[in-house]
Amino acid sequence: MDGRMERSLEAATMIMESFSGFDHKFRYKFRGHSGSTDDLVFVQEPKYPTNEQQRLNILRGMNLHSETCSSGDNTLDATKLAIKEITKEDADEYFVVLLSDANLSQYGIEPSDLQALLDMDERVNVFILFIGSMGRQAEQLRAELPNDKVFVTLDTSDIPKVLKRVFLSSILKQA
Repeated sequence: MDGRMERSLEAATMIMESFSGFDHKFRYKFRGHSGSTDDLVFVQEPKYPTNEQQRLNILRGMNLHSETCSSGDNTLDATKLAIKEITKEDADEYFVVLLSDANLSQYGIEPSDLQALLDMDERVNVFILFIGSMGRQAEQLRAELPNDKVFVTLDTSDIPKVLKRVFLSSILKQA
């Protein structure tokens, strides 16, 4: 075990907890992807988790899916779908945050493919957080992509700081 699933579950917990109590201000979806699907919805309006038991059930679903899914990667298709779907409803701002283990080269995903996601729709703020890495893949990918859009957070305690930076960057861009 290299800890990637554990970091994914920790990140999911932090994200769900950070939105707790703000359902009236933000609409969000929490999705996953695997070799089996590019659209596995874990959280969506109006069924936001409101307590620890509901959040735990979502984490259990994520873990169960990871144990039973096919190998493979749907990073590109899942992110394209998220970018297309988020703009279907009116909003002040749109954010898509891709959490990835950076294990992309074995599936033929190149930095140019990730750059295309970042540039896909100028209305959507797309960010990539590499929360795992096989060797130095995450650092190598980050070095080839915009520093203000791609982050390596191998320590999950850094994720809240990075997300704060992501959301503040939008505010500063508008100022």
